[in-house]
Amino acid sequence: MTGRPPSAAVLVLHGGYETGLAAPAPGPLNLPGLRMLPVARAVSRAVRGEAKVRVQRVRYTHRGWNGPREDPLHDALRVLDELRHEAGDIPVVLLGHSMGARAALHAAGHPLVRAVVGLAPWCPPGDPVTQLSGREVVLLHSTRDRVTSPLASQSLTSRARRAGARTCLVTIPGSDHAMIRRAGVWHHLAATLVRGLLGQGPVPDRVATALDLPADARAADGTIALAGLPAVPGGGTERRSRQR
Repeated sequence: MTGRPPSAAVLVLHGGYETGLAAPAPGPLNLPGLRMLPVARAVSRAVRGEAKVRVQRVRYTHRGWNGPREDPLHDALRVLDELRHEAGDIPVVLLGHSMGARAALHAAGHPLVRAVVGLAPWCPPGDPVTQLSGREVVLLHSTRDRVTSPLASQSLTSRARRAGARTCLVTIPGSDHAMIRRAGVWHHLAATLVRGLLGQGPVPDRVATALDLPADARAADGTIALAGLPAVPGGGTERRSRQR
C-alpha cells in the first residue's frame, strides 16, 4: 500500500460458497465478486470528499467458507491487521454480501471494527454474536431471498442486541439474493448506511431509532420494511448515527 494512510476504511467482502478450497476465479469470472463492484462504487462515491476513507475489497484465499476452517474470516482478519499496522486505530465498517457478510459478522470483534453492514447475509442459527458487543450492525435482506434466510437475519439481530450490539434489519420486498432486482435500492442503502455508520453523514431516522432499542426489545421492533424509509431513495428525514 502506498500514499498517505487512511483516516477510516470500508472493507468489502463478496459472497462465495459453502465449501470450496480452490482460489476464487479471476476477474470477471468471479461472479460473487462482480456483484459487489457496483456496491463498492456507490460507497466510494458516498465517502468521496471526506477525510481520507479507503474502500478496499478483501481478497479471498479460498472460494468457500469450509466449515470450521472459516477461511474468509481469516482473510478479513489479515486485512484488518495489515490496516492497523499501516494506519493505526482507525474506524472501519465491514460491508459484506452473503458469505462475505457472515465473515464480516465473525470479524467484528477486531479492535478496528465500528460497524457491520450485511447484504443478504448468511446467518446460520448457531453463529456467535458476543463479538458484536459494542458494534452497530445493520442487515439488509430481501423478503424473497431463496438462498439465505431473512428470518435468520432477524434472529441474529435480536441475539446480537441482547449481547450488547446496536442492531437493525431492513427488509427489501421484490428483490433477490443476488441484489439484481431493485439494485439501485441496495446500492443507495449500502452507501448511505456505511457513510452514516462511519459518523460522516446521516442514517435513515428509523434505522437510528432501531439502533437505540433496548437489549430486550422484540425482534420485530428492530425490523424495518423498506417502505418505512422515506429517504430511500430521495428525500425524507435522517439523523446522524451516534458516535462511539
